[in-house]
Amino acid sequence: MAHELEFYIDGQWVKPSGNRTLGVIDPSNEEVFATIALGEQADVDKAVAAARAAFPAFAATSKAERLALMRRLAEAYKKRYDAIADILSREMGAPKELAHRAQAAMGTAHLAKMIETLENFEFEELRGTTLIAKEPIGVVGMITPWNWPLNQIMCKVAPALAAGCTMVLKPSEIAPLNAIIFAEAMDEAGVPKGVFNLVNGDGPTVGEAISRHPGVDMVSFTGSTRAGILVAKAAADTVKRVHQELGGKSANIILDDADLKKSVKLGVESVMRNSGQSCNAPTRMFVPEKLHEEALAIAKQVAEPLKVGAPSADGVFLGPVVSEVQYEKIQRLIEAGIKEGATLVTGGTGRPEGLNRGYYVRPTVFGGVTDEMTIAREEIFGPVLSILPYKSDDEVVSRANDTPYGLASYVQSGSQERARKIASQMRSGNVYINYPAWDAGAPFGGYKQSGNGREYADFGLEEFLEIKGTVGYAAA
Repeated sequence: MAHELEFYIDGQWVKPSGNRTLGVIDPSNEEVFATIALGEQADVDKAVAAARAAFPAFAATSKAERLALMRRLAEAYKKRYDAIADILSREMGAPKELAHRAQAAMGTAHLAKMIETLENFEFEELRGTTLIAKEPIGVVGMITPWNWPLNQIMCKVAPALAAGCTMVLKPSEIAPLNAIIFAEAMDEAGVPKGVFNLVNGDGPTVGEAISRHPGVDMVSFTGSTRAGILVAKAAADTVKRVHQELGGKSANIILDDADLKKSVKLGVESVMRNSGQSCNAPTRMFVPEKLHEEALAIAKQVAEPLKVGAPSADGVFLGPVVSEVQYEKIQRLIEAGIKEGATLVTGGTGRPEGLNRGYYVRPTVFGGVTDEMTIAREEIFGPVLSILPYKSDDEVVSRANDTPYGLASYVQSGSQERARKIASQMRSGNVYINYPAWDAGAPFGGYKQSGNGREYADFGLEEFLEIKGTVGYAAA
C-alpha cells in the first residue's frame, strides 16, 4: 500500500487539504502500525464537486457499460483478495480464517450478486400511456463501519455503480486500510474519473460534511443508531434521502420442540463469531422456562472451549474487539449484568487468561436474564449472550418484539409450520428459521430504530434510484 496519506478524488490519488493524521491501531497488541490522513470540509467539497461533474455522463451510460465496469472490478478485487483479508485481520482483529473465508468473501459475493441483479433489471416500464422510469438518484455519500468493512462498502458501491450514481465514500477511520486497497481496485478497473471518490476522516468532520453537503443527493449510512440519528439530523436541511442500517438487539427464540443442544450451540457460536461485533447477532436467546437450566449448561459447554487469541494464530475463534473504546464499553455492560442480578454462566470481566495486552474479551454468557436488565436492552457489540426464560409462545413473541430495535430475529423449531407462524409475528427486517445458509438475495435492513431502507440484490439497487412517471409518453 502506498496511499495511506492520500485520498482518491476525481480519478487520482491526491494530498489532503490539511495535515491531520490518525494512527491505525492493531487491536491484538494495542500498537499503531499505520497512519492515515484525516480529511477536512475542503476535501469533501472537492470530492463532491468531482462526483457532480461526473454524474451526467455516468448516469447516461448503458447497462452493458456498467456491467463491464463491475466485471472488471470483480477481477481487480480478486487480485487483491488475500491482501484485503490480511489487512482486515490486522486492523479490526478478525481471526485470519474468518477474514479470508467471510470478511473478504462478502465483497466478492455482493458484487457477484449485483452483477446478476443488473443483468436482469429493467429500468423502464410502460403502464398504459405512462412511462415509469427508474433513474440514478445522483451523488451518494457513503459512510461505512469497521465491523464488516468490505461487506458494507460493497453493499453500497456495487448498487450505486449498477444504478449509474457517482459517490463519495468515508470508511471507518478505525479500520480504513481495506478501503484504500478497494479504491486501488476501483482505479485498476477503470472507473471513470469522479465516479468513485474516497475521503478518509472522522465522523464529526468528514461524516458531518458529507451528510450536510447540498451537493450530495443521498446518504447511505451503516453504524450505530446514535450516529445514525446525527446523520439524519445533519441531512435534514437539504431534504436528501437518508438510507440507514443501524443497531440491533436480535432475539433468538428456541421453541420447546427444537433440538435444544443444536439450537443453543449454534446460537452461542453465532453471537461469539466476529467477537460479537455483528449488528444482527442473536444476543437475546429465549428458551422455555422448563429448559432454562439445561440451556445454560449447554451454553457453558459450548462457550468455554472457544479459543480467544491473536488473529494470526491457528484455531482462534475470537480475536480482540476493535478498539479500547469498545473494550471498555463491553466491560461496563458485563459489570452491569452482574450487578443487576443476572447469573454469570461463564466469562465475565477482564481479559481471558494468558492475554495481558490487546482488546480481548472473555466469551460471556448470562442466564436468568430479565427484560428490564441493561444487558437485555442495550446493544453490547461484544461476545456477550443473554439467555432469558419464557413460558408461552404468545409471551415470547411479545417480549422478543419489546425492543427499540428491529434488525433481525431467529426462530428454532422442529416444526416448519410453527416456526413460520412465529416468524410472521416478528417486527424485524429479517427472520432466520433454523439457522439457514446466508442468502445474498434476501433484503437486509431493519424496522424501528434499526434503520430504514434495504440492502442486497434488487432491494439494494432500488434504494439508489428515483422513480419518474412520464404521463402521455405513449400515444393513446
